Amino acid sequence: MTDPVADAATAALAGALVVLPTETVYGIGTRPDDPRATARLFDAKARPRELELPILVASLAAAEEVAVFDDRARVIATRFWAGPVTLVLPRSDRSRWWELGGDGATVGVRMPHHPLALAVLARTGPLAVTSANRSGKPTPATCDELQALFGEAVEVYLCEEAPLQGPPSTVVDLSGDTATVLRPGAVPEDEILEALARA
Repeated sequence: MTDPVADAATAALAGALVVLPTETVYGIGTRPDDPRATARLFDAKARPRELELPILVASLAAAEEVAVFDDRARVIATRFWAGPVTLVLPRSDRSRWWELGGDGATVGVRMPHHPLALAVLARTGPLAVTSANRSGKPTPATCDELQALFGEAVEVYLCEEAPLQGPPSTVVDLSGDTATVLRPGAVPEDEILEALARA
């Protein structure tokens, strides 16, 4: 009997593409430190290289290996993780040379609140995961739609029985002196700012 979580983890670590659920939408991802793997991800999504691939992690400790956290970032992560908040932070030494697109100085990190995603991430470590869609198009809510979209470009589809569709994560840029909400999402901006005000 196969273990879908183990299959997804093995595929991702081998540099293949996998689809996995999060608490927002389905994500498509792979290992972040292999430029051939991230190139596959950009190609599958038809994603412009100026858009950076975010990183999903299973824990705050894993996130701190990828990004440089200050007190503000720890406050937000402690308050809203696991959950739909992505933090844009300076890259750490470990992630500095990862080919994720964007300017290369920052990285978006998030700890998702979904047991299947967390189970995969616990086995793989950080993965480059972005919404499972063609860039700029809606994200399919079912596995059938995802398979029709990506086909054999994805090695493992880790799906739920029910459709999956939620608001995107709120993206908060803490890479500079001023906190900026780059994308409104599941967590209201005023909750983010309130948490920062108490930091």
